[in-house]
Amino acid sequence: MIVLLGVLVVVIGFATKRNPLLVVAVAGIATGLLGGLSPGKVLAAFGEGFAGSRAVTIFAITLPVIGLLERYGLQERARTLIARFGRLTTGRYLALYLGLRQIGAAVGLTNVFGHAQTVRPLAVPMAEGAAERKYGGLPERTREKIRSFSASADNVGLFFGEDVFLAVGSILLITGFVNTTYGTHLEPLQLALWAIPTAVCAFLVHGWRLLRLDRQLERELGTAPVPSGTAVEAAQ
Repeated sequence: MIVLLGVLVVVIGFATKRNPLLVVAVAGIATGLLGGLSPGKVLAAFGEGFAGSRAVTIFAITLPVIGLLERYGLQERARTLIARFGRLTTGRYLALYLGLRQIGAAVGLTNVFGHAQTVRPLAVPMAEGAAERKYGGLPERTREKIRSFSASADNVGLFFGEDVFLAVGSILLITGFVNTTYGTHLEPLQLALWAIPTAVCAFLVHGWRLLRLDRQLERELGTAPVPSGTAVEAAQ
C-alpha cells in the first residue's frame, strides 16, 4: 500500500498548482523507489515509457511551429477575423468549436484539434476577441474564465467524441477485456453505436453551458460600447 503514496504526491502537486510535468515525474520516481526499484531501473522505466510512446515526442514538432506562428501574429489575426462576425458571440463560437471537436474525434481525427495546436493559439484569442468586440477591454478574471471554457470545450468534445470512433484504444480495450473475461463476442461497432447517445447528450449539456457564458459576461461586463484603443482595434 505504501506504493500508493505516489498518488498522494500527484494530488498535492496539482492542489498546490505545481508544474504538471514536474509533479508527474516526482510521483513516478517516488512510486518506483517505494516499490523497491533501484534508481537505475526507475530511470530505465522512464526511458522505455518515453521511447515507447510516440505521442510524447509530438510536442517537439508542434511547439516550434506554433511559436513561429504566434511570433508572426497568429493570435492577432484570429482576433481580427472573429471581429468581422458581428453575431458570433463568445458562447456561440465555443459551442461551434465543441461541435467541430466532437465530430473530428468521432471520425478518428483526435490530433487535428487540441490544447497546444488549436486552443491556445486560435480558440482562446478568437473567444476573447468576440468578447472584446462587444465589451471592450476585459478584466483578467474574465479572460481566465473564457480560457477555461475554451479548454473545456476541447476536453468534452474529445472525451465524448472519440468513443464513437470504433478503432480508438478505449473501445478496443473494453471489447478485448470483456470478450476474454466473459467469453462473449462483443464487437467494437456495438460499443461505438451506444456511445452516440452519450456524445449527443454531452454536446447538448456542455453546449448549453457555453451559451450561458454569454449571459454571464453580460451580467459581469454589461453592454458598454467598445472604447477606442482596445485590443481588437489594435489588431485591425
